[in-house]
Amino acid sequence: MNEFNQMKSKSNKSMKNNIKLIFSAALAAVILALPARAATPPPVAAAPAVADTNAAPADTMTALFGDPVIVKGNGFEIKRSELDEVMIGLKSAAEAHGETIPPEQLSAIESQMLNRLIQIQILMQKATDADKADGKKKADEQIAALLARAGSQEALDRQLKAVGMTLDELRTKVTQEATATAALQRELNVTVTDDEVTQFYTNHPADFELPEQAHVRHILLMTIDPATQQPLSDDQIQAKKKQIDDLLKRVRAGEDFAKLAEQYSEDPGSKDKGGELPIFPRDAQGIPPELSAAAFSMSTNQISEVITIVGMGYDIIQLLDKTPARNLSLADKVPQTDMTVADKIKDFLTQQKTEKLAPPYLDNLKKDAGVEIVDADLKAAMDAAAAAATNAPAELPGAGN
Repeated sequence: MNEFNQMKSKSNKSMKNNIKLIFSAALAAVILALPARAATPPPVAAAPAVADTNAAPADTMTALFGDPVIVKGNGFEIKRSELDEVMIGLKSAAEAHGETIPPEQLSAIESQMLNRLIQIQILMQKATDADKADGKKKADEQIAALLARAGSQEALDRQLKAVGMTLDELRTKVTQEATATAALQRELNVTVTDDEVTQFYTNHPADFELPEQAHVRHILLMTIDPATQQPLSDDQIQAKKKQIDDLLKRVRAGEDFAKLAEQYSEDPGSKDKGGELPIFPRDAQGIPPELSAAAFSMSTNQISEVITIVGMGYDIIQLLDKTPARNLSLADKVPQTDMTVADKIKDFLTQQKTEKLAPPYLDNLKKDAGVEIVDADLKAAMDAAAAAATNAPAELPGAGN
């Protein structure tokens, strides 16, 4: 449940979809590719067909084609491998969601990502010690949130590997992004008052409705191979069914559900927690619908029948509790974060103001930094993208949100 994942109004969509700051392309790719923790790990993206299967895709491209400098500026340069890494991350993120980036959009997206990399480099040169401290703090919070969503360090590492990135690389990118953002907001003198936060909260009540939620622990026996995602043999599936039936008898006879989950459950993200899953609403991303339907039909401490989860396996759940729907107050914590609703609104309004003020400031910074696009094809693509942005019709306030 990322940020206001529960909140479904148009303003909430604006908060998620219309942030056009210097958001790091590599970070965006990873965030998009990391769904909330599911009962079983997602399939790992297929490795590229290259001789060195341990090499990252960007490293492979560098080995094949070299690593020329594509951008120069006062005090920095950007190499082809940096942009390749971003684009590979974006493509991997799309694949992780069963999507592909249309080929006709690749050039424009590549230009946008390169522009963001340039902005980050320029703003890093403006960063003060206070900006860097703030960037590190924000990065630590974001990494902690990602770890909570993944469910375990092992699961997060696996998901990062699927998009060709290590945790250290992600931390570096997140820290750079957060530091650059802190520097930009300080340079623009962006501030948000408590009155503005209260007004936004008052004017958008639907954004802060928290639906009914369930909290369960479970024991999962998988009927697919977790590595290949292919079904097990009929004999193996029958053996799993007998085992889950036996486990149901044992928990109903009074054996400790959590201990049995730790011993037998095949969900690596929850078994070391006694099978406990994060609290979730109805139709939550990453929660099988069969499990969700069962949970919301049960009473506290009730143990389910054996649940058949299509394409995954057999499950037993114990409902720990259900939380009724309610409205979040300004002082309440946003689900799965350490931030209050007031903090989150303040961050959003700060981003809105920064988004409005940033373009002319960043354009001037690029001129002062003597930015030169060395690669002729990239320069042509960026010039075309800039011309298209200049000629685009102005968007009416609220339109499309």
